[in-house]
Amino acid sequence: MADAQNLSNPDPNSRSAIDPAALMRIKSLQLRAKLVVDGFMSGLHRSPMHGSSVEFNEYRPYSPGDDLRNLDWKLYARSDRYFIKKFEDETNRRCYLVVDQSKSMGYQSLEYTKAEYARTVAATLGYFLTLQRDAIGLLTFDEGIGEFIPARTRPGQFHQILVGLSKPVRGTGTDLNLPLQQIAALIPRRGLVILISDLLAPVDSLQQNLAALRSRGHEVVVLRTLDPAEIELHLKAPSMVVDVETNREIYLYPEVARAQYRKQFDEHHTQVQQTCDALGVQMFRLVTDEALDNALLSIVDTQNRLGKSAARGGMLAGAARMRGSK
Repeated sequence: MADAQNLSNPDPNSRSAIDPAALMRIKSLQLRAKLVVDGFMSGLHRSPMHGSSVEFNEYRPYSPGDDLRNLDWKLYARSDRYFIKKFEDETNRRCYLVVDQSKSMGYQSLEYTKAEYARTVAATLGYFLTLQRDAIGLLTFDEGIGEFIPARTRPGQFHQILVGLSKPVRGTGTDLNLPLQQIAALIPRRGLVILISDLLAPVDSLQQNLAALRSRGHEVVVLRTLDPAEIELHLKAPSMVVDVETNREIYLYPEVARAQYRKQFDEHHTQVQQTCDALGVQMFRLVTDEALDNALLSIVDTQNRLGKSAARGGMLAGAARMRGSK
């Protein structure tokens, strides 16, 4: 197993001190998640407030009306965002991790697959949200539903999610319909749905199911997970390639293939991005050679946006009450 002390990233400007290649050599999924979250929280200047008898718990985005004494100005100087130090449990949200385990997620040009990277991202988010006292659930899928664990806050829930994530990649194709339909049907009240997938599926089905989730009031975050070799096709000579989901063999010429591939890849990515933008869904691209704290940052950004939306909603409701009292 890799030594945790040897995971330093040589880039001093990086938010994370953990190199993803070294992190993936650690066999324990739980230890990977803990290392990423602990490093991320250290970067957020996690420390107790002087003079307070209540132990510091976590950060949350600032909302108008919050006590300015709880603002972390050092964090603002680094992130250009306002965060409040929390000293008690203020969260009570249902969060579902929806993780793609189809055969395309088994692709790799690095030492590890997209699936292994996605599992680590899911475990990291699960650990982070568990620390926030959120109810965490899991759904894995390929062309059908794999593991389903209802969102709970009971002891042992995070361990159960780790067991569900540890199942190997199976199946063939990617079907986004079933998992998103099931999540929409099973979540009784508004929550946070985090979809971790390479999204190698038709955009129409994605649009329909994301719209169904949003219509029920769920906040949705899409973490598109890609191998660097999927973004840029590097062929040095004519080659025979095999589609990992259909097993179809295709003979490619480098110059023609690179141009066609990049055009189709960019078109698909643009369609996915436009779909998410139109539905108010946040999408982030995670490349498997990048630090995993990017996934955590995406969730913090989402919470920041939710905090601002809640504040606007509160101000509008207050204004309505004032108009009604006149």
